[in-house]
Amino acid sequence: MIAFTKGHGTGNDFVIIADPDGALELSADQVAALCDRHFGIGADGILRVVRSTAIAEGAATLAEEPAAEWFMDYRNADGSIAEMCGNGVRVFVHYLLRSGLATLEPGSTLPIGTRAGVRDITRSANGYQVDLGLWKLSGDDPLVTADGLPVARPGLGIDVGNPHVVVALAEEAELAVLELHRAPELDPALPNGANVEFVVPGEPLVRDGIGHVRMRVSERGVGETLSCGTGVAATALAVRHWAGEKAPDHWRVEVPGGVLGVRMFPAEDGEHVALSGPAQLVYSGEVDLL
Repeated sequence: MIAFTKGHGTGNDFVIIADPDGALELSADQVAALCDRHFGIGADGILRVVRSTAIAEGAATLAEEPAAEWFMDYRNADGSIAEMCGNGVRVFVHYLLRSGLATLEPGSTLPIGTRAGVRDITRSANGYQVDLGLWKLSGDDPLVTADGLPVARPGLGIDVGNPHVVVALAEEAELAVLELHRAPELDPALPNGANVEFVVPGEPLVRDGIGHVRMRVSERGVGETLSCGTGVAATALAVRHWAGEKAPDHWRVEVPGGVLGVRMFPAEDGEHVALSGPAQLVYSGEVDLL
């Protein structure tokens, strides 16, 4: 039996397993079984809470930031390893604080290790803000085919520590009829796959200096989810890119699970993008690990 906690960020849900000393090795099949919504606990992924000193990838974390005691070992629902999760890292930090494993005073920062590098988390008015770091246009701009779209649409590749392809739709009706039970197809296919976001602009796009958009997402290794934090950031970045130089640096992105905030800001090493939103813990229990 292992102890777990269930948590979510705007409906993007996770099974959290505390393994501070790195004693637990989860196979892909075990992760998939835990995340199964019919025969397991049910989740979009697993967050293993492990000290950076107790996981191989933690060496790079500690070299980047010696104060990053904790590492977020994130697995997709199919058991595959993912670099980062914007909703997951907020839930991860919320668990650390609620469990007494870390503290985060107002105005201070908590660094967390991930496979995409160290991510700095602060408190925000609606929960937590995570600095996702540098972003870039990946140069991967495939055509995207999805059930419900009559023709393939061009996508814009955005890298925010993990790969995304963002597709612009013309109206709400196109967003509503999408069928994302099957993963969208990318042409050409990307070697490591990508999360795919479909976005429609708000009416108007900008209100009171803040951009407004709606999106749905298909996450690689998971399928459609109610929210995707890094996908929200990628969506805001893509729409700002399309909108041109006068587009704002603050965005509100509506997903099926709620609303998240995105902010772009200059840093010493280039422009960073930050994501803010809530995190909740739902229940705790024990489960057999087969």
